[in-house]
Order: sequence, then structure tokens, then C-alpha cells
Amino acid sequence: MADLFTPLERSTIMRAVKGKNTAPEMVVRRIAHRLGYRFRLHVPNLPGRPDLVFPRRSKVIFVHGCFWHWHNCKRGQRMPKSRTDYWEKKLQRNQARDRRHRKALNKAGWRVLVIWECQTKNPQLVSERIQKFLGPR
Repeated sequence: MADLFTPLERSTIMRAVKGKNTAPEMVVRRIAHRLGYRFRLHVPNLPGRPDLVFPRRSKVIFVHGCFWHWHNCKRGQRMPKSRTDYWEKKLQRNQARDRRHRKALNKAGWRVLVIWECQTKNPQLVSERIQKFLGPR
């Protein structure tokens, strides 16, 4: 199947994909803040630059996009129709990198919670998971 975009158009589209301050991340940040938790954002010296960092609790939260981190939901299991070999390898590398980051954080004494993009559609679920993970304020 032919690609719908020229290489230049595809490059422009891919360059526009954000790595931080995404809509799902903003949902999680608002919920955590509303619950009374205070956090730092994207701490560069931690493996994987976690989205939310709670230093006094030694806990971090990653907000993963379902497609980019190959979640097992409907959106995460959707594979592009062109260059499938490239995309499968790319998404496998993303998953391997995520595992390395979680392992390094755990080894350094940090506890890790991953919230998936699809889960942010249910703010009550996200709120409950955050409270259970972080504990009392």
C-alpha cells in the first residue's frame, strides 16, 4: 500500500508529536494536583525523565501514549499499514527502553506507576490509582 504522505509531509507530522505536556499527561497532572499532591516535572537526571516526580515519596509516574509504548488496548495494538517492519521494531525498542528505565529507577529506590493514555478517559480510575500509589498526603 502506498504511503498517503510524501517523506517531507510525514517528517513534518512526526516532528509535531509531543514528548511532554501531552493531553493525557495534563489530565494526570490536574488530577494529582487537585488531590493535593505536589510534584516536579520531567526531572532530567532520572532514567526516562518521568512525567511526574514525587521526591519526598521516592515515587514517579509515567504517562504513556498507548500507540508509542505499545499498550495492549485497541489503540496500542493498531499497527501502521506502511513500513510495518520498521514500526514493529521501533515499538519493541520503546518497550525495552521503558523496561530498562523502570528497572533502573527501582534499583535506585524509586517506585514507578505507569498510567496509560486510554486510562485517562476515566478520571475516577486515575484518581484512585494515584491515591493508592502515593498514599496519604
